[in-house]
Amino acid sequence: MLRLFILFAALFSMPQLALANEGIANLGLTGTERGIYTVLIFIIAYGFVMAEEFTGLRKSKPVIIAAAIIWAHAAVLAAEVGVSTADLHEAFEFNLKEYAALMLFLLVAMTYINAMAERNVFEALRSWMIRKEFNYKQLFWITGVITFFLSAIADNLTSALLVGAVVLAVGKDNEKFVAVGFVNLVVAANAGGAFSPFGDITTLMVWQAGYAEFFDFFALFIPSVVNYVIPAFFMSLAVSNEQPPKSTEAAVDLKPGAIQICVLFVLTIAAAVSFKQVFHLPPFMGMMLGLGVLMVYGFRLNTLYRAEPASEHSEFDIFNKVRDAEWDTLFFFFGVVFAVGGLGYIGYLELLSAAMYDGLGQTPANILVGFMSAIVDNIPVMFAVLSMGLDMDLYQWLLVTLTAGTGGSMLSVGSAAGVALMGSSNHKYTFFSHLKWTPVIALGYAASIFVHYLVNG
Repeated sequence: MLRLFILFAALFSMPQLALANEGIANLGLTGTERGIYTVLIFIIAYGFVMAEEFTGLRKSKPVIIAAAIIWAHAAVLAAEVGVSTADLHEAFEFNLKEYAALMLFLLVAMTYINAMAERNVFEALRSWMIRKEFNYKQLFWITGVITFFLSAIADNLTSALLVGAVVLAVGKDNEKFVAVGFVNLVVAANAGGAFSPFGDITTLMVWQAGYAEFFDFFALFIPSVVNYVIPAFFMSLAVSNEQPPKSTEAAVDLKPGAIQICVLFVLTIAAAVSFKQVFHLPPFMGMMLGLGVLMVYGFRLNTLYRAEPASEHSEFDIFNKVRDAEWDTLFFFFGVVFAVGGLGYIGYLELLSAAMYDGLGQTPANILVGFMSAIVDNIPVMFAVLSMGLDMDLYQWLLVTLTAGTGGSMLSVGSAAGVALMGSSNHKYTFFSHLKWTPVIALGYAASIFVHYLVNG
């Protein structure tokens, strides 16, 4: 611990050399009063992010303000050491390019998820699970497995909320089942998102940065399964075989076009992969192609049902689906990219890289990333890692993808899925009800790293 403290203390004292990204030189002013002030600003902003559950202040707001303040200070520091405006703009626009590519990709994915939700795809699945009248232990495993695979296509937040509605509906009279069931969903959602480029923002960032190809991530499937199954097994021992009260849930019918939109989403994913692998263009162009096709299909749906103006089936406005995207997440991501990018331009990311990767070694540092993501959130942690310009092989990039994606499961506040489920659980699932299972989740985390070494090392 003392060694780790000394290494991180170096962030405020060591000299700075150069920023590895795109050959852009950083300022090397980490020891200045203004530089340290920017770190303090970031810490304060992230304190508000972590306290979102208690304050109700959306996480995007403080980080956007922090990003602007950090870059203002970076600009002043650049002027003080004689850096040209053109060089400053080059560093700034690098972050803008990174954010724009990821934002457009995520916006299309969110729009498709919203379109499928509006066509009752997820509601029909929820209704089916409730009407099948499984016992609590069966529901525990079924909801976990569905969340695991669903999060590989949708993001972990959406998957956890959709299946969480089933757990909450079935277990409304069983607070213990809801608490354990929600922990199960958080672990499943984070583990399922780790082996697919579409499953989590961290995997998407690694893919778009070119450190791993699309199909490389599937090498993490077995470690991800281990990461989920081990804690799920121990948690299932606390779930009874009792039957929930009989449900009066009515069957939910799919709206017209539901299946077709699901097929279009799969084809859109294929288009994104093709644009990257075949045309060597950013994947978001394939996603935008899919969005255009969805817009045309939405027009076709409205044309088909124009004769039924009173029917809800006739109302398919694609711009409503765009409007209902998770804009808080997208703006939060903006704030993170520019706040971390600003700190990197001042020089802190290279120091952090020296402290972690040069001081500890790649494997210990990548394992530490998982513990950091349980406290801070995996998005800024992974973006910081990517911004360090590290020279790692595919095994190490897959390792940090696994640890950053699943490390957040150790605490309820460590991932968007956990925070969202705490807000929707009516106080049945809390920080401390999750903390009870942290040891077995950590066991699954350690086992998945070991299995990754055995399978992919």
